[in-house]
Order: sequence, then structure tokens, then C-alpha cells
Amino acid sequence: MSAAKTKSIKGGEFIIRETACEDIFIPEEFDEEQLMIKKTCEDFLEAEVFPNLDRIDNQEEGLMVSLMDKAGELGLLAVSIPEEYGGFGKNFNTSMLVADSVGAGCSFAVALSAHTGIGTLPILYYGTKEQKDKYIPKLAAGEWKASYCLTEPNSGSDANSGRTKAVLNAEGTHYLITGQKMWITNGGFADIFIVFAKIGEDKNLSAFIVEKDFGGITMNPEEHKLGIKGSSTRQVFFNDCPVPVANLLSERENGFKIAVNILNIGRIKLGVAAIGSSRKVLNQAINYSNERIQFGLPISKFGAIRYKLAEMATRNFALESASYRAGQNIDDAYDALVAEGMEPSQAKLKSTEQFAVECAIIKVWGSEVLDYIVDEGLQVYGGMGYSAEAPMERAYRDSRINRIFEGTNEINRMLILDMLLKRAMKGELDLMTPAQAVAAELMSIPDFGEEDNSLFAAEKRQLVNLKKAGLMIAGAAVQKLMMTLSKEQEILMNIADIIGYIYVAESTMLRVEKLVKLRGEEACAGQLDMMRIYLYQTVDKVSVAGKEALYSFAEGDELRMMLVGLRRFTKSEPFNIKETRQRVAKQLIEANKYCY
Repeated sequence: MSAAKTKSIKGGEFIIRETACEDIFIPEEFDEEQLMIKKTCEDFLEAEVFPNLDRIDNQEEGLMVSLMDKAGELGLLAVSIPEEYGGFGKNFNTSMLVADSVGAGCSFAVALSAHTGIGTLPILYYGTKEQKDKYIPKLAAGEWKASYCLTEPNSGSDANSGRTKAVLNAEGTHYLITGQKMWITNGGFADIFIVFAKIGEDKNLSAFIVEKDFGGITMNPEEHKLGIKGSSTRQVFFNDCPVPVANLLSERENGFKIAVNILNIGRIKLGVAAIGSSRKVLNQAINYSNERIQFGLPISKFGAIRYKLAEMATRNFALESASYRAGQNIDDAYDALVAEGMEPSQAKLKSTEQFAVECAIIKVWGSEVLDYIVDEGLQVYGGMGYSAEAPMERAYRDSRINRIFEGTNEINRMLILDMLLKRAMKGELDLMTPAQAVAAELMSIPDFGEEDNSLFAAEKRQLVNLKKAGLMIAGAAVQKLMMTLSKEQEILMNIADIIGYIYVAESTMLRVEKLVKLRGEEACAGQLDMMRIYLYQTVDKVSVAGKEALYSFAEGDELRMMLVGLRRFTKSEPFNIKETRQRVAKQLIEANKYCY
């Protein structure tokens, strides 16, 4: 595995090659304009959303619509929309920064994300020029609100099994859509619906742009949900809803492809939104730990609380590192495709599709990091955390949906390996050669030559070995199970965990390495500590997931040999993790906020 010298890394290729820190983007590199956009988002939440959270959760008539209108006036709905349609034409990582900054906005964040993402992007990326000219400027300005109608009572993760039908009328002018959709975010106030239905006896879905005023649309009352109570969620019924043939989106039977590609974007945006939510909860936990007195001391003086704060900060820092690395990879791929002559909207789709593995990782890790942080945040508050009068109650309930949204985490985990293997079969990724090299290495005597002891050298060796562990296990599973591997969901999820932890840990190391080059080692002491904490934990998690996978399909001498290899690849030098966490927590407590 040789270090990459260019930014041309392919999606999923991180598992078989190294990346130079100079070739990734880190959040500390956002420019002044991007930071102004971030500040606008944060100021909007402070002025319009946070003071009205109870009113939003009670779904006060017209309130969410007015908030969306105000967001539209500020340009928050148009950041990534091309200038020709009234937007600002910013790159993907800037749109990620908006999702992050608005992510703390509870139900409002969900409404905005559904509108700007799955509600608007299908038209922007798949629409005809006439469709884009008609709809995108109004969606960008917030004049029209959008929603996305895919899920049905018997069609959730298996989206292409939907039963909603579209029948061409006798005149050939309109499709008559009939069917039931459920869990439709923004359904109660949307003007535009992206609706998926099968035309006639087609096997695959088609997609349509449906205006609320077309008629034939009715809705159930608002759903009563565990969390995100202020988000409009309705069942939507279509009864011979007449949709002009000109409103067919893309080609017939291309709907499932549209759904999958738009969900790639939704997944990574959900993951990055979790950063903003996590940061808010962490700040509240830090503040409370400094204010709450027990046994004559602020509880921030106690090791158990400091452990929690350091862990919360470390996991959010790691998630942030991976998210913006992936976002820049998508931007770089887009620039390369456009330079090659691809039409911009197609390049947007292709660049995101190329990094679908990373999008799935960010979605899974983001939702689970947020769940961890709100759970520990509530614990820091103790009994007060369980009270509806304290901020943790809403955060705790609101976070839970993220492991279900945009494809369940179980589905996304299984997709991670599935997508990597499909790319290998197409010749897009050479996974076989590195996997065979690892298998050969297991039969050789380890090289105990002189080691590089410079800063980051040990971490880089560790990551190389973790990648070898992942390749060894995935390669053996493919070879042993062959065509039945797709049915072995537990093994798939074990391997996905290995791949995901490697990606996030490597992203964290690369971010800190780049920071040290920019600021110096002394100025990055806290970031170095968090990197080492996360990598130390990653080694153990890869070891556990690896053993579970191997025990599931290997036996005899093969199992013994691979267990020896796993132990070799998951060795780590001992270090005082307690003291390391203490240093991280000390900085948080003294700053009285998340300060990294």
C-alpha cells in the first residue's frame, strides 16, 4: 500500500491504499464565506427555532411554513442550487456545512433537509430543462415546499416492491396515479411531491413530479411520533391523481435508480447533520457539568463525568473528520467529471454515486454517534435529564429516528460490503490482489526490522495492519461462502463494521496530521489525544468484529491461521487511555464548550 500522491482516489478505495493528509479536506480549512454561511445558519436557529421549540413540537398552524419561508429569504434553501435557478451554486462540502450547522435545529432541521434534499434534488439532477425552469427557482426560494413519496405500508427497505400504480389515460395526456404512501415528511404542507409508482405492469418504479393542486390527493392526520414531533409526517393517498405526461421524471422505470442515488446524498447529509446535533448536546452537557454541584464540587471534577465528556467529544471529532473528507472526495470527483465534459447535473449524481460506500458509513456512524452522545448527555444531567423541562429529553427522542431514516443502519451496513464487492467484480476496484497479498503474508515470517518512530508513524502502521485484517476476513468470507454470502447478514455487518471503523479512524488520523503540519504539534495536543483514543478503540473493535466473523464461517487449521493473522494485525502498544481522556475533558471543561 503506497501513499496516494493525488486526489484521484476512488470511492471505497481507501481500504486498499493509503491517502496523504495533504489530499483531504479538514473543517479547519473552510474559508471566510463558508464560515459566514455557517454563522447565518446558527443565527437563524438562535433567533427563530430554539425560542419556539415547544410551539414547533405542538405543530402550531403555519409555524413550520413560516420558518421555511424565512429560511428561503435568507438563502438557506438555495446554497447548492445553480445560480441560473436562483441559487448560490456552492460546492457539495458547503452544502454539508449547512446540514451540519442546521442539524441542531430538531424538527426544523428535518423539514429543511427533506425539502432541500430528497424533495428538490430529484428534479435538479434528473429533470428536463423545462421541469427545472418551472420548479427549481420556486423551491430554491421556498415559495414552494417539497416532499418525497417513496415508502408504502408494504414497501420500506424493499422500495422497488411498491404497489402505487400510474395508468396512462385514454387521451395519452396524463398518468392517473393511485396508491398509498406513508411516513411522508413535509406531507402536511408540501406543494410538490416526488412520487414513485409503477406504470402499468412495469417491474421497476418510475418517478413523477406531482403538484398538490393536481387533485386526487388526500391525507391522514399528522402521525404521532416518538420524536421529531414538529416535523409534518402524513400518509398520502393518491386516487386517480392526474399528472401531465410532461411531469414524468427522467425515463420510464428509472425511478428506483433515482431513489437510490438521491438516498446516497440523503445518507451523508443525515450523518453530517448529526454532528451539529451532537455538538449542541455536548455543549449542554459540559455547561451542566460545570454548574451542577454534588459533594461540594462541580460534577465536572469527577472522573466518571470527565470520561463521558471526553468520549462524546472524541466520537464527534472523528465523525466530523470522516464526513468532510468524504464531502471533498465527492467535490473532487465532480470537478474531474465536469473537466472531462460531463454535464454538471449528471456529474453531481455520478460523483456521489462513486462514494456511496462512504455515504453509507457516514450515515451509520453519524446516527450512532448521535445516539451515544444524547444518551450520555442525558446521563450527565442525571435525574434532571429525564425531565421534559430539561433539554436532553427532546434530544434523546429526536435522535432515534436517524438509525431508521434513509435506509436502516442494518441495510446500510450490508450495502457497504455489497457495493465494494460489486465494484471489484466490475473491475473498478482491485480488491483481489491486496487480499491475496495478505493471505501470502500470513504464511511468512513477520518483518521485525527497524521501525520509524516519528510522529504518526505508529498510527499509520496500525491502520495498514487494520486494512490487512479487513481484507483477510472479507477475502476469506467471499472465497468460502461464495454465492451464499449475501444471505449471511451477521457476517456482512461484522465486515462492514471493520471497514467503517477503519475509514473513520484513518480520516481522524489524516485530519490531525494535516492540522499538526498547519499549526504545530503543541497547538494540537487535544486533537492528538482524541486521535489516539479513537484508534486504540478501533483496534479492539476490529478485533472483536473480526473474531465474530471468522467464528461464523471458518474452522480447523484455516480458522487457527486467520486468528493468528488477526492477532498480528490488531496489536497495539499500551498507553494510558484514562489520562488521555482526562486531558481531553480538561480542555472541554475549561473552555465550557466543545473546543476542538
